Formats: sequence, structure tokens, C-alpha cells
Amino acid sequence: MEHFGVIDLGSNSARMTITKINDDATFEVVCQEKEMVRLSEKMGEEKILQDHAIKRTIEALKQFKEKSLEFESLTLRALATAATRQATNQKKFLERIKKDANIELEVIAGTQEAYYDYLGIINTLPITNCVVIDTGGGSTELVLVQNGRAVNLISLPYGAVNLSERFTQKDIISAGDLFELMTFMDKLYTGVWWLRRGHNLPIVALGGSNRTIAKIERRRREILDFENLHGFKMRDFEVYDIFKEVVSKDLKGRGDIGGLSRDRADIITAGMAPLIALMRFLDSDRLVFSQYGLREGAFYEHFFDLQQKGLLEG
Repeated sequence: MEHFGVIDLGSNSARMTITKINDDATFEVVCQEKEMVRLSEKMGEEKILQDHAIKRTIEALKQFKEKSLEFESLTLRALATAATRQATNQKKFLERIKKDANIELEVIAGTQEAYYDYLGIINTLPITNCVVIDTGGGSTELVLVQNGRAVNLISLPYGAVNLSERFTQKDIISAGDLFELMTFMDKLYTGVWWLRRGHNLPIVALGGSNRTIAKIERRRREILDFENLHGFKMRDFEVYDIFKEVVSKDLKGRGDIGGLSRDRADIITAGMAPLIALMRFLDSDRLVFSQYGLREGAFYEHFFDLQQKGLLEG
């Protein structure tokens, strides 16, 4: 028996999942933690992590580290994504995390992040052909899956936080700001040469902003367990109707929408934009949501490695 833990330090949130792996190759999640850290807040064009954001992140990671000590035989990986990847003061930040939180952060490439997303999805959902989109705070990962294989993947350096700072910082979103945002996303996708090969395929969406769409819809349908959304499906007109509601409201109004947390209300419009633009770009009318991504993908990589080495009985 052993425990395997993954910390996912993103641009908007920090999360930790710890999984117990039994000798018979069964496993179960025994711990899940989440903190909103807004690490990429006000990085600006200089891509400098700000001190207030660093302090929030350190406090969250210290809590994670303390919690992780409760589990015996623990292997803990701490993976940092877009905000840390892009930061010009990355080295000093990693040193502070090591010194203050006693955690060694691994800064993974965007393509590795996309691959872990794929592993998390392909091992938990009955999906053979699709386009995966993971919209984070500072990046958006795309994967073209054909016959169960990840044949193309890319990480684009734009997500909910930096798109919001660039296009939708105002209380009321103007038609002009929204047009600029959607045009920007259209041009971005046009530059991904292989993306049109996903035409008409279903889209699998993950990331906090995308999952918010599912939570809003599940609230609308009065589904009691509105947060348990792995495998939840929506049609394009349902998604577009939610986006229409979000963009039509001011900041307070967005925060009042059922299923949308108030701490995400200021970035939700730009956070939804990559998915909305992708659905239109690919003319896709089917959407499946995944709660599993990077952390689960890293887990499956470790789990399969244990199996290959003959360290599990199953």
C-alpha cells in the first residue's frame, strides 16, 4: 500500500489530490483540497508574479504540505503550470516555495499539461474521438483525440485571468469588448493548423470556468448534486444560452447566478470564451464535462508505471 499525491498549482487555483493505492491494484481518493490563489493576478505584460499573489500561494501550499503529512508512504508531486511557466521571476518564486512551504515545484511544459489532461479523461470517460479543452487561469490546452489516442496537442498562453485583464475588466461588458475577445479567440484557433480536423467532434471540457457552465445548467435543471458533473452532457444551444445570460449581467448580477461562485464572477466571461469560440469554430453541438484532468493524469502515469514494474498484484 502507498499514497500518491499531486498538487496542481494553476494560475487561478491550487488543488491537491491524494490517492491510496492498494497492493491489489485497487485505489481510492482519500484527500482533496482546493484554494483560490489567483497566482497570475496583475502579472501584466512583464509576466512578473506579484508579492501578494505569491504570499497567498505560499499559505495555501503550506496548508497542503501539512495535510499531506497525515498520509504514510506518500509520494507527492507538485506541478506548476501557466503562471509559473510564464513568470520572469520564476526562479525566485520556486526558491521561496521551497524555503517557506518545503515543496519542490516542478514546472511542466504546456504540452505535458495537455497530455495529463488527456490521460485523466481517456481513463475515466467512454470517449474515443473528441477535442479536449482545458481552460485555466493563464492558459488553454487543446488535444485532438482520434481512436483513443492523443494525436495533436497544444497549450495556448491565454486563460480566464489574463483574458479578463485584457478584455473584460469592466463591471458591465460592452458589445465592443465582447467582440474583441471573441475575435481574438477566433484568430488564435485559426493559427492551430490541425484543429479543423476536429470538425463536428464532441468537445470534452475541463477547468473551473468550463465546469461552472455545467454547474449553472445542473442548477437550472434542479439536480440536487449539482457539483458531481463528471460525464455530464450538454447541447450547444444550452451552453450558448448560459453564456448569453452571463455576458448580459453586471458583476453583481453574474455573482447572483445559481451555480456560479462569486469569487469567479469577475473572470467568468473571459473564462467561458475559449470554449464558446471553440464550439463555434468546430461547429460542435455536443459537450461533455470532465472533473478529471492534470492531477488524475499524473496519477494514472504513476499507476501504470507501478503495474509495468510488477509492483501491483492486479
